[in-house]
Amino acid sequence: MRSFSISAIAALAVLAAPNAATAGKPKKLNTIELPKPPADKAQVVWYRTGGADLISCAVKENGQKISSLGPNRYFIMLAEPGRHEYVVSSEASDSLVLDLKAGESQFASCHIGMGIFVGRPKIDISSEYKFREAYKLKMVDGDDMGPGLGAMRPEQVAEALKASATAQSTPQ
Repeated sequence: MRSFSISAIAALAVLAAPNAATAGKPKKLNTIELPKPPADKAQVVWYRTGGADLISCAVKENGQKISSLGPNRYFIMLAEPGRHEYVVSSEASDSLVLDLKAGESQFASCHIGMGIFVGRPKIDISSEYKFREAYKLKMVDGDDMGPGLGAMRPEQVAEALKASATAQSTPQ
């Protein structure tokens, strides 16, 4: 019995060793450049980490798909300031109400939880720090974006970043 206890403790120590070794290291954060929202619009950065690709997280507003979020993907959307309700669904639905303000960015995440037959998408308000912790993110392809208004296509994001850089380098 005694040798089993010592072996078990030794095995736990080996398993814990990588955690102890990485405890002091800073977390790896993504360096994705985000454009500043226009002064008259609000911006929402949607993202989804990990998971299987079987269920996407299709974000909708007023029944119109804005964009799908596959695993480790993000998209940026612009919206009119005010109250907005976003919905995701599979065998069950979830919604998120955001009060968007002009010139501000908010962050929202999607993850897939357990369902009876298929996974259930869930959306939550998030933060820029949590977005930055998701360091493997790639932008959603333009063909995954829906007909609903707001999702910035990759070329629109590139133009907005260029405009932000130009505005910052121009003396006031």
